Amino acid sequence: MDSATRPALTSFNPGSGCGCKIAPNALREVIGASGFNPNQSWPTLLFGHEANEDAAVMDLGNGDVLVHTTDFFTPIVDDAFEFGQIAAANAISDVYAMGATPDMALAILCWPLDKLPAAMAGQVLAGARDTCTKAGIPLAGGHSIDVPQPIFGLAVTGRCRRDALKTNGGAQPGDLLYLTKPLGIGIVATAMKKGLATEADHAWGLKTMCALNAVGAKLPEGVHAMTDVTGFGLAGHLHEILSASGTSAELDYASIPTYDKVRMADLYASGCMPQGTTKNYVTYYSDCGAVSGEQLFVLFDPQTSGGLLLAVAPEAQEGVETLLRQEGVHASPIGHVTEAQEKKIVFA
Repeated sequence: MDSATRPALTSFNPGSGCGCKIAPNALREVIGASGFNPNQSWPTLLFGHEANEDAAVMDLGNGDVLVHTTDFFTPIVDDAFEFGQIAAANAISDVYAMGATPDMALAILCWPLDKLPAAMAGQVLAGARDTCTKAGIPLAGGHSIDVPQPIFGLAVTGRCRRDALKTNGGAQPGDLLYLTKPLGIGIVATAMKKGLATEADHAWGLKTMCALNAVGAKLPEGVHAMTDVTGFGLAGHLHEILSASGTSAELDYASIPTYDKVRMADLYASGCMPQGTTKNYVTYYSDCGAVSGEQLFVLFDPQTSGGLLLAVAPEAQEGVETLLRQEGVHASPIGHVTEAQEKKIVFA
C-alpha cells in the first residue's frame, strides 16, 4: 500500500482526539447502567470515578499515594509520529493534573492492519516513546489489537505524597483561576482534518498539544483544586471543579488565553467547529450565563492535551505565578471562584 492510496489517519473518525469522547450526558447514562454502587467501599481507594477525577488514587499506607489513569483516542493528526506524541502527552497529563509525578506507561494500540501498514503503527509508538522520554518515564509495554479503526493511548502510573494530591474538590470562594494553555485546539484540529489549516495553524496546534503539563507536579501550597482541560472544554471541566467544590465562578473572557481569535473566527466561519463543541454546550449551558457566538466556540471547544485549570488561594498567587512564568506557561488569572450562585459559571 503506497502513501498515495493509503487513507489519512484522521479519515477514520468523525471526532478526533478528545473530541471523540462520549458526551457527558451519555456517559452518565453509561455509568448509571453499569451497576455502579457509590456506597461500595474499598478501604485503600481514595478516589475513583465518582468525583470525575482525572485519575484513580490508592493509598499506599506510607504517606504516598498511587495515581493511575488511562486515556486513548482516535487520530487527531495525520502524521503517525505526531499522533503518538500527542496521545502520550494527553494521557500523562492526567497524572500531572493530580499533582503527581509519572513513573511508567503502557501503550494501548488498536490498528487496522488491512488498511494501514504495521510500520505506521510503529511510528505511533515511536512518537509516544519520545514523549515518555521527555517526561522521564519508560514506555514499558502494552497491548495491541487488530481492529477496523486506529486508536491509541496510554495507561500511566505515578505517585505523590498524599498531602500534595490535587483534586477537583476544594475550590474556595475568592480563589483565583488559572489556565496554563490557550484554548482553540478543537477548532484548529478540525481545520487540519478538513485540509483548511495553514502551516502556522498546524505548528501552533502541534506545539500546544505536545507540551507536557509537568508544572502540575511542582506547584506550591495554596492550589486548592486542579484538573486538566480536555474533551469537555474549559466550561465543562470548570463545571466539574465547581460541582465538586459546591461553588460558582466568574470568568473574565478577555483574560482567557486562546489561539488567534481572528483566525479562529475565520475557521469557525469555514465550518471547522467540532461536533464536541455542540455536545458540551448542550450539556452545560443551563448552568452557564449567556454567551456570544464567539464565546460558545471558544469556551466549549473540546481540547486535546489541553492545559491545567487551577484554583489558587489569593495568598499563594505570587508563588504560583512565579512558577508558571518559569515554566513558560500562561500566568495571569482568568477569573475567580465565588459562593454558589444560581448559575455555576458567568462570564464578564
